Amino acid sequence: MTSVMTVLAALLLSTTASAAPPRLERQGTTMRLIVKDQPMLLLGGELGNSSATSAAYMAPYWPKLKQMNLNTVLAPVSWELIEPVEGTFVWDSLDQLIKDARKHDMKLVLLWFGAWKNSMSTYVPAWVKRDQARFPRVQLPNGQSTEILSAFSTATRDADARAFAALMGRIKAVDAQQNTILMVQVENEIGMLPVAREYGAEANRLFAERVPAELIKHLGATRDHRTGLHKLWAEQGGKSEGSWTEIFGEGDAAAEAFTAWHYSRFVEALTTAGKAVYPLPMYVNAALNRPGKAPGEYPSGGPLPHLLDVWKAGAPSLDFLAPDIYFPNFVELAARFYRADNALFIPEANNSDKPEAPANAFYAFGKLDAIGFSPFSIESISEPLPNPLADAYAVLRQLSPAILSAQGLGRMSGFKPRVLEDETVIDLPVTEDIGNYRFIVSFIDPWLPEAEQRTATHGGLIIQTGPEEYLIAGQGITVTVKPVGAGPPLAGIEQAWEGAFDAQGRWVPARLLNGDQTHQGRHVRLAPGKFQIQRVRFYRYR
Repeated sequence: MTSVMTVLAALLLSTTASAAPPRLERQGTTMRLIVKDQPMLLLGGELGNSSATSAAYMAPYWPKLKQMNLNTVLAPVSWELIEPVEGTFVWDSLDQLIKDARKHDMKLVLLWFGAWKNSMSTYVPAWVKRDQARFPRVQLPNGQSTEILSAFSTATRDADARAFAALMGRIKAVDAQQNTILMVQVENEIGMLPVAREYGAEANRLFAERVPAELIKHLGATRDHRTGLHKLWAEQGGKSEGSWTEIFGEGDAAAEAFTAWHYSRFVEALTTAGKAVYPLPMYVNAALNRPGKAPGEYPSGGPLPHLLDVWKAGAPSLDFLAPDIYFPNFVELAARFYRADNALFIPEANNSDKPEAPANAFYAFGKLDAIGFSPFSIESISEPLPNPLADAYAVLRQLSPAILSAQGLGRMSGFKPRVLEDETVIDLPVTEDIGNYRFIVSFIDPWLPEAEQRTATHGGLIIQTGPEEYLIAGQGITVTVKPVGAGPPLAGIEQAWEGAFDAQGRWVPARLLNGDQTHQGRHVRLAPGKFQIQRVRFYRYR
């Protein structure tokens, strides 16, 4: 690592004093992103893999993204573009990306496509691709190599870390005062294919050695997490030392844990190198696995739900681990990353044109205290403006101060129907206590034919803003209430106003809803097809 440290020292000396970088800060049970000392909610969208390589290609999309009410764009930066010749860095594409984001009043999250992108190593420079002796590839059990760089190569790790540190140095040099860039993703959807682990000489040697003590110590300290890995460890007797198969058993499970550990250690080297130059929040994203698939049929060893504690132990400098959710069962999958030690951020939330995306966003922010939500391929959305995602983001922008104020404090929740992996929609009512009231949220609108409703797209959130005052937002939900705790046993609606928050955050009321609009005081209804906000005050009586 000597050469990496030499680069770091030069970068540290070359950068000037700067403002505090964006950071994560705890509030209650969760974490919030702080930018220029103010909390920020990321209403994002991730660009397609190649879009950001051309400013001319992106030029017509920036205004469109602004009109869709995004405040943040997730954009790749690839190793092959910034270091085409070893030791020579070219920043034209990055600098132009930052300039264009600022021009359109957007923030950026950068995605480092370094050694791995979607498991493969296709974004590395040509001088890495062509030098297999220096930068070895993964070997399969039959000795064949693949287009995946080995995680066991110190030369690959050091070269990637040098480039990543240089990237962070450039960010600090051009953006430390403005904080256009909020966070950085380290690599992209890391994972081993098509088998559970590597079979090169160094990988085989390390697989036969003892499991690192720090991993076993972490598993012992997190027994209450009860992940699949904890279960495997317990089934083998919960040993405090032993080889990978002795600790986790024979088969792919031990091989995958081994792979996760060494990927996480590789990433830790990049993360510490980058943060030594400029400590932006950093994370790794996960390509999730389907049930019934073996490691290697999905990207083995990535930061998957059953391996989160391996990654937490192996890459402690990462700020969080993030799911890319392309499967229908969003509620279940997002919840697996919602932990006391892990802020929830969803960098890829299926494609941007999926009709369920807006409801998923409301649920992620309201129920799971997410710091951000970002559908993939955001520039390719073909629906005319306004569209459902743009409308949802418009409402979430207005609600951002209230959401940020309530996160982690038990004053807010989100609601949407559960959708199973086979796309079965469980649209039964959901009940939750917020403050002194019990909310029963229904996803089937009582005034429209049920057969005409797409309940998977219905959803919203409820925020308590006072002892009996609530903001209820979304679409396709009907809300009834009951009192909780001591006091009169019945609840009614004192007032229900529809309205909006202006650019200064002031509430601008529209209609005072009553009569047919509240079913004579029986419920709060947010009709399907239009995202809206209602400001409601309840009261209790006998």
